[in-house]
Amino acid sequence: MTLNYDGRRFSPSDGVAGARPVAVYRQAGDLLWGEFSGGQVRRGALTGTCAPDGTLDFAYCMVFQGGEIVSGRCHSTPTVLPDGRIRLHEEWERYGSGGSRGVSFIEEVPPAGDPGASAGSR
Repeated sequence: MTLNYDGRRFSPSDGVAGARPVAVYRQAGDLLWGEFSGGQVRRGALTGTCAPDGTLDFAYCMVFQGGEIVSGRCHSTPTVLPDGRIRLHEEWERYGSGGSRGVSFIEEVPPAGDPGASAGSR
C-alpha cells in the first residue's frame, strides 16, 4: 500500500461535528508533520515518519483551551475506507503527570464540496 498524507485532513470519528479538532497532515518522502486545532484544542503539532506501508510514528504536543499542555507519541495504522478516505487506528501515549495510554480512531475529512462532506467537516 502506498499512501501519501500530504494535504489530507483528519478528525476524530466520534464526537459532535464542529466540536472536534481537525488536523492537516503534510508529507515529503517519509517525513510527516502537521498542525491541528478545534474543539478543546487551541493548537497542536506533530512530527514523525511514514513507513512504506503507510503506518505513522510521530511525537505530538498540544495546548488545550484551559491552558493544559500535553505531549506524547503515537503509532497510527491506516485502513482505506470504501469511499477512498483513510481511517487511522491510533495507539497513543501521553507523557507527564497526567500520563496515560489509549486507542483512538481518526478519519479523513472529505474535501469541501464533496457530496459526502458534512457541514461539520468544512
